[in-house]
Amino acid sequence: MPLLQWPRTGQNARVLNVNDSIHIRPIKDAEYPSLWAMLEPVFRAGDTYAIDPAISRADALDWWCKGTHRAFVATVEDKVLGSYYICPNQQGGGAHVCNCGFVTDAAAQGRGIARAMLLHALETARAAGFRAMQFNCVVESNTRAVALWQSHGFDVVGRLPGAFHHPKLGYVDALVMYRQL
Repeated sequence: MPLLQWPRTGQNARVLNVNDSIHIRPIKDAEYPSLWAMLEPVFRAGDTYAIDPAISRADALDWWCKGTHRAFVATVEDKVLGSYYICPNQQGGGAHVCNCGFVTDAAAQGRGIARAMLLHALETARAAGFRAMQFNCVVESNTRAVALWQSHGFDVVGRLPGAFHHPKLGYVDALVMYRQL
């Protein structure tokens, strides 16, 4: 059964204006440098994503934007301040549940960018035919993300003891967070 009807990309893509200043739309190839400028410090820090901290620029951008992932950017006055991707969490019988990843420019944190992207992701997921959204590996020490997801109806449905090796805190729990759409 075909489930996903992805939002249009290119010139006719749907743009969501979350408020008067935050605009969310599909990423353009020309914005890859801005995306990498956000992803690189996050991936290199190694404290929130289960990604090799030494990942190359090309591999990181391919992972975020290609394959089954659909990537979006959040802009304010045409400056990219955040990005998220959405994709099926599994194939086959699990393809009705989506997964997302989010990144916000460090200088823009606390300005509602992540919340706006989450709201857009929830709307995009529903429009694409997903029935639920799942975050597979939310690092417990990433308290801002945990609080944001919980404030929008995500439940912790699993705790993986010591499943994430944090560079400063050692082995910390990873949370599986889930929400029906």
